[in-house]
Amino acid sequence: MPETLPMRSWLFAPGDAARKMEKCADSAADIALFDLEDAVTVEQKPRARTLVREFLEGRGDDHARLWVRINPVDGPFAVEDLAAVMPGRPGGIMLPKARGRGDVELLDHYLTALEAANGIEQGTTKVIALVTEAAEAMFTTGDYRGAPRLVGMTWGAEDLADALGASTNREADGDYAFTYKLARSLCLIGAASAGVLPIETIHGDFRDLDGLRARAEKVRAEGYRGMLAIHPAQVEIINAAFTPSEQEIAEAQEIVAIFAANPGVGAIGYKGGMLDRPYLARAETVLRLAGRA
Repeated sequence: MPETLPMRSWLFAPGDAARKMEKCADSAADIALFDLEDAVTVEQKPRARTLVREFLEGRGDDHARLWVRINPVDGPFAVEDLAAVMPGRPGGIMLPKARGRGDVELLDHYLTALEAANGIEQGTTKVIALVTEAAEAMFTTGDYRGAPRLVGMTWGAEDLADALGASTNREADGDYAFTYKLARSLCLIGAASAGVLPIETIHGDFRDLDGLRARAEKVRAEGYRGMLAIHPAQVEIINAAFTPSEQEIAEAQEIVAIFAANPGVGAIGYKGGMLDRPYLARAETVLRLAGRA
């Protein structure tokens, strides 16, 4: 998968709040994500664009982890967002309410022109797409293979509920209702098909750290590789949840070593059971996530 730096935790900060952007950028988040969309009112968007650009221009050499969420490409604000922030050389762009591959391709055209205009190496501004926020987007999550610049896909439950006219997206026990679990699954499957990182959506109650930990560990076991965050207190837990433990690493190294010592074998005995090639692939994934590949 196209990963050049850790992308476990993606921490949002509103683009019209310089102090929050500073705290976000100085946090342990792998990606600091400055928001020009939902966190900023229409009236404040011009000011937010200026603040984000100035903030980016004032930072040192860590721009690869400083990203911006723009407004949807089919709306009136995206081009202004990009024109304002690209001189600051953000490491990447989050595309909200993506309806399908065509929106990523359109964003690529904008970014190509703006990279050229600002002396930025072509193709270096990466993209993550929010792929389930519009109703029609639920049918296109499998269309992103080969989409330009795309390194990740994530999903959202709140905007999807609005798009569906739902009064809630939760069951009585607080878990997501079926449609939103489906959105999570389609994002995961779509990301795997596209060969990009699947990133879990936010845990809205930033005080519920135990719930965050349980959920992050659950979705990582399902195949997710990172998670969005709305508060700095969530970052450490997310980073830990998406980092293999020493026990996992040791077991993975043992499995890889067993297969390496028995080349050409399709299945091999291990601790009273049998391992086949999918177990080797999983072990190699663990080591890759841990930086031990």
